[in-house]
Amino acid sequence: MRREPEDKFTSYQIFVVGLLAFLQFSVIVDFMVLSPLGALLLRDLHISTAQFGLVVSAYAFSAGAAGLLTAGFADKFDRKSLLMFFYVGFVVGTVLCGLAPNYHALLAARVFTGLFGGVIGSISFAIVADLFPMRMRGRVMGVVMTSFAASQVLGIPIGLLLSNHWGWHMPFLCIAGLGAVVGVVAHLKLRPIDAHLKASRNRHPLLHVWRTASHPRHLVGFSATILLATGGYMLMPFGSAYSVNNLGISLHELPVVYIATGLASMVAGPLLGRLGDKIGKFKVFIVATICCMGMVMWFTNLSTTPLWEVVAINILLFICINGRGVSASALASGVPDPRDRGAYMSVSASLQQISGGVASWVAGLIVVQASPTSPLGNYPMLGIVVATAMLITIPLMWNVDRIVAEKEPAAT
Repeated sequence: MRREPEDKFTSYQIFVVGLLAFLQFSVIVDFMVLSPLGALLLRDLHISTAQFGLVVSAYAFSAGAAGLLTAGFADKFDRKSLLMFFYVGFVVGTVLCGLAPNYHALLAARVFTGLFGGVIGSISFAIVADLFPMRMRGRVMGVVMTSFAASQVLGIPIGLLLSNHWGWHMPFLCIAGLGAVVGVVAHLKLRPIDAHLKASRNRHPLLHVWRTASHPRHLVGFSATILLATGGYMLMPFGSAYSVNNLGISLHELPVVYIATGLASMVAGPLLGRLGDKIGKFKVFIVATICCMGMVMWFTNLSTTPLWEVVAINILLFICINGRGVSASALASGVPDPRDRGAYMSVSASLQQISGGVASWVAGLIVVQASPTSPLGNYPMLGIVVATAMLITIPLMWNVDRIVAEKEPAAT
């Protein structure tokens, strides 16, 4: 079918998509780089595993709190100004992480970074929904969300390389330096994004949050967001330990798995977004979810497995996860009205962070390990829980699709 002229991206739209993708990349790398730095932090700061876990979770919970605190103000400002304010705070927080002399300073810096970095994703998705119609959002989300895959391919290996040569401080300082440069470009080149202000209501911030969070239509989107986050956060914390201790993958082979799956996700994300725009985002979500459930059950019931097979399974699994994430994000962006979009995205991001933290905690209760080198127990049970959560998201996303379909004719 011949594409309509309005479906083509302008040069400015391409710039915006690339900029948002990089901003997301820098935020995600800052969060994910702590995982491979764990061994160095435990040694250099003389901290326990529990203290290291607190450093990781402190970011997530402060990010969740920041989203709720920001929700009431998110629709009262130009989105560019809001984005720049929080991105500057994120860069400052990352510098503080890179300069932290001890554990307590690092913990405080992670809380500070989370307060700013945790809101950037919701603002970015609000900008996507403001600037791109629903028929183009699948492709846009597909590109923006490749930042997750790019952080896996580039961020983790580079972070390990820098830390091995110059210490654990250096990755944070490099992220902050690169982020500062791109922040200047965003300030100079990004145009004001304030169309939503024309339709905004002069509500008190707390009232705005309450009306947004309690709106029946929004509750449908929030419920889907909570369960969408559950699956990934349950599998991710134990993925490397399961691969090494259960599947027989060596620590030297493990980067091959991450790089291969990351590269595949970078290619698949935009293609799946384009497919969602063409045949329907909910159709892509259903197929990806069903395939993902099968891959999860297969993966969590493996024993000793050759490297090539582990790589192939992980690639298929992450492609399915990407298909769910891209299509669900594009659909969810159509739930709120423009005047409520910033608040909705902020609350949604907060729920995602908090539910992810809870999911990680529950996964830790399910999975058992007799010693640091023993195979993980109860992993098949974890797979059943994750697959069940994925199954429940299908009717929830069907409701989201129905709401968006009812809104779109009027919006168009």
